[in-house]
Order: sequence, then structure tokens, then C-alpha cells
Amino acid sequence: MATQTAQNAPASTLEEILFKQGLINPEQLSAIKLESINSGQAIEDIIIQHNLLPAEKITQAKAQLLGVPYIKLEGQAISTDVLNLIPEAVARRYILIPFEKQNDVLFVAMADPLDIQVIQFIEKKSGMRIKAFLGLSQDILKAVNDQYAQNLTAEVTSALREVAASKPIEVAGEGPQVIREAPVSNIIDQLLEYAIKVRASDIHIEPQEDKTRVRYRVDGVLAEKIILPRGVHEALVSRVKILSVLKIDEKRLPQDGRFTFKYGKNIIDLRVSIIPTIFGEKVVLRLLPKTTAAPTLLELGLRGVSLKNIEIQLLRPHGIILICGPTGSGKTTTLYSLLTKISTTRVNILTIEDPVEYQIPGVNQVQVNPTIGLTFASALRSFLRQDPNIMMVGEIRDTETAELAVQAALTGHQVFSTVHTNSSAGAAPRLLDMGVEPFLLSSALNAILGQRVVRKICQYCRTTYSPPPEILDNIKTTLSKLTPQNIGTNIKLYKGKGCQKCNNTGYLGRVGIFEVLVVSSNMARLILERATLQGIEKAAVSEGMITMKQDGYLKVLEGVTTMEEVLRVAQD
Repeated sequence: MATQTAQNAPASTLEEILFKQGLINPEQLSAIKLESINSGQAIEDIIIQHNLLPAEKITQAKAQLLGVPYIKLEGQAISTDVLNLIPEAVARRYILIPFEKQNDVLFVAMADPLDIQVIQFIEKKSGMRIKAFLGLSQDILKAVNDQYAQNLTAEVTSALREVAASKPIEVAGEGPQVIREAPVSNIIDQLLEYAIKVRASDIHIEPQEDKTRVRYRVDGVLAEKIILPRGVHEALVSRVKILSVLKIDEKRLPQDGRFTFKYGKNIIDLRVSIIPTIFGEKVVLRLLPKTTAAPTLLELGLRGVSLKNIEIQLLRPHGIILICGPTGSGKTTTLYSLLTKISTTRVNILTIEDPVEYQIPGVNQVQVNPTIGLTFASALRSFLRQDPNIMMVGEIRDTETAELAVQAALTGHQVFSTVHTNSSAGAAPRLLDMGVEPFLLSSALNAILGQRVVRKICQYCRTTYSPPPEILDNIKTTLSKLTPQNIGTNIKLYKGKGCQKCNNTGYLGRVGIFEVLVVSSNMARLILERATLQGIEKAAVSEGMITMKQDGYLKVLEGVTTMEEVLRVAQD
């Protein structure tokens, strides 16, 4: 009875809370207490030193002991006006960061939420009442590094106030002139400059009910970085419309445009897409560096048998080479790399794209314009009268384009294009579903390249670790005959710890994982028989095709990427 009462009594120490939560067992509890008495060390330090629990679990228990709420800041964007209430120097010195405000109360994550002197000091500094939260010290410092670095400058903060006060965008008749002079242009410049610094491929400016959030896609992954006051959203959208030569007063229909931005030596082409949402217009800016040349096939990540097979197919004077994968899998970049490799003065290359993302020297590039009837199909029909050797069609979307591409390939032209399928084996069935005749397709297809893009481990903070046995078994099973002979039970894999170079993500840059399906005589027969996706894939593997997942696992063993990345993009 006495024991039961003791167990039900409220825990008064950190170790007792951890014991009650089942995070440490009785033996560990006794050992920790004994070591603390003998060494004089704090319980928390002993648990961390012996790696008994993650720091996050200890901090959560500590928050319960102190009677303060726990906060995890990872992945949380903090509004500009909240950050400006406490200077960065103060946040760094006292290991704290403001993350939200409600009326006159400021929520602050602190390493020591019981430090009354610090709380009184930041109350005076911010002019608000403070509600303290307990956070991990390293979590808070990382947030300070990330958030204050991403915060808009004092100049732009004052621009926000000025825009909110004067609202120059509402001046009728002279909108463009007024907006050009307005400080809101500084905000757009800041957003674009930050995108260039972090190597972002896209910027999303999204209106929400009470705020505007700005997200950046870096290495294929979207992250929320900046929160702006909702009142400035209309001015930002109008500024983008002016730069893109779009209609400022049209807010009900989607609009597309483009403009150029220069930052230092960087000249960036920006493709603009604006759509109406229930809270306002959402803007997506795609950054396309003008100075960036198409990467080589080796730089893309093609190598070994896959690279050899695709290079052999490039030597053939006619036929279709298809690139497959979902949106954002790097298909267009691969097309540009293939065209750059075969572009010489001896061949006439014509492309029809939507839109033209990179300019390739010596290649005649045409942009789709459906409003005037310039579609993939109509352009392809015209190309046949331009004495071409090689034609590139941005994407096969419909039956007419598919049939024209096949006819072009059968009449002695080399054709490159893309199809939205999840694997190379799915491309032929997709084209057959579009209505292409099997006997024509089996004769026209040369090769199908399936691909995904994975993030590369940051080489500046790369570290090794021992994977659990089930991961090792998974690698061996997936690779099968491709498993390296020297692979043992104590193999080491790689991951990034996170550093300043990779913005604490552990990843820096991207690389492709590929599968190249060569249309052999056996494969042509399967297409003629309208074989299923599974049947085609099985035959391709039996003929020596390395699948995307296998290619990814080989890159994992080499320390190029991680298991998580491969499974994120290539899991069946």
C-alpha cells in the first residue's frame, strides 16, 4: 500500500519524472542517483553523458518539473514583426528567441525560463509581457542563426510600415509609377537575393487568412522561411506583376509572365505564375540562372551500364528517346544535357518547349503559345518542313503529339521527349493508351530513361554511422546480384550532421538516380503484344537494367546520398 502511494505521489525530481514516464528503468535510476552522489554531477549531465535518452526527452521532462510549457522550434517560421521585438545580440547572449505574440503577450523560447532578471530585461526591451517556454539550447541557437539570418533588414521592416501607412498601391491611374518608387520593391529584392544565396529553385508567396508566408524550395524540398504581415500582400503581388508586365487589375484569372533579376554577377531569369486563391493571389517564382550551363551526363549522376546504354542510343540517327518521371524529377535538365552532348554544326536541332528554361547555343528553341495556336503538335508538324535532324518535344501530353513524334522518328529523325510516368516501364503502356499503334511504337522507340532527383549529403559535415541489421538486409535484398563483394556486417553509411554551408540540413546539392530501359527486339515484341508495366519491367531487369532504387542504393553505399532520400523519391 505504501509502495503504491509512493508511485502515485507527484514526482519532484527530473529522474523521478523520467522513471514515471517509463524512459528509464529502476536499475538505471539507482545507478544515476549513485553516480550523482559520488561525482557531484547534475542528474541531467549524467543522463546525457551516458547517452541514455535524447536531449529532447530530457528537456520535456525538465519543462514538466519546472511547470513551464515546452516548445520545439524546428521547422517553424517566425514572423518578422515578432523577431524585431528582441535584437539578435540579446537573443544570442541569453539563448532565447521570440516566436509568437498574442495581444500584449510575447511568447519566448528560453534555455532558462526561470531567469527572472532576463525576463524583466526583455519585457522592457520589447514593451510586452513575456510568457516563457523551455526549449533545447541547441534548438534555440539554431533558430537564432536561421531566423535572424533570414529576417528582412531594418530598411525593409521600415518599408513594411511605410507601405501599410501610405498604401501607394491604391492610387488610381498611376499605380505602376507609384509602386516603382515604393519601398515594397526592396522587399521583393530581399526575397530574391535570399533565394539566390540559398540556391532556391522556387519562391512561393502565399496569402493566408492573417498573414503572408514565403516558402523556398531548396534541393527539391519546400521550407517555410519568412512570415510577412497580411497587409503588404497586395503590394507585393502588384510589384511582381509590374516586373512581369502582367495586368495589375486582373485578380480573378491565373496569369503567367517572366522577368530578369541581377544580383552581383548572377543574372536570373524568373518565370512567374499567379493564381487566385480564397485569401488572395498566390505567386510562384521559378528561378532559372542564365549563366548555368547544362550539366554533363556524369554530373547528372549517370554512370556505368546506364551511361553506356544511353550513349549508344545517342549515336543512332533516328528513333525516340523518352525521359520519364513525375513533376520536379529533373526531366528537362536531362533533355538539355542530352541535346548539349549531341549539338554540333553538322546537325539541325529544333525544340518546342513550355517554357524555354535554358538557352542552348546552336539549338533553335521555340516556346509554346496556345493562345495563338502554337502547341506541341502544331510546332512538331512545322518542324518536319525545317529539314531537321533532331527534334525535342518538351512533353508528350496528347494523342496528336504522340503520333507525330512516332511518325517523325520513323521517317529518319531523332526525337527526344518526356512522359509523366513513375517508371521507364510505364512509358510504352502510357503511349499505347494515348492511341499510338503498337507496331509503330515498337519500331520507333530506342530507349526510355526513368529518373528521380535526390539530395546529396553535404561533404563539409558528412559523418559515418552503423546502420541497423534490417537496413543492411534491405540493401542486400534490393541490390541482389549488384551487391558489392566487400560488403560486410559492420558496413558504415553516411549522413550530414548539418553545418553553415548546408544551412544545417545535412544536404548540399542534388544528383539523379536513373534506370535506362533499352528497347531490344524482345522488348519491342512485348510492346507489340501490349504487355503490362510489370511484364516490361521484369523483362528489362532480366536484360540487365539497373532500377532507380538499385541505383539509389549504390549511391547510398558510396556516401553520395542517404537511404531516407532514396526511399522518399523511389519507394514503390
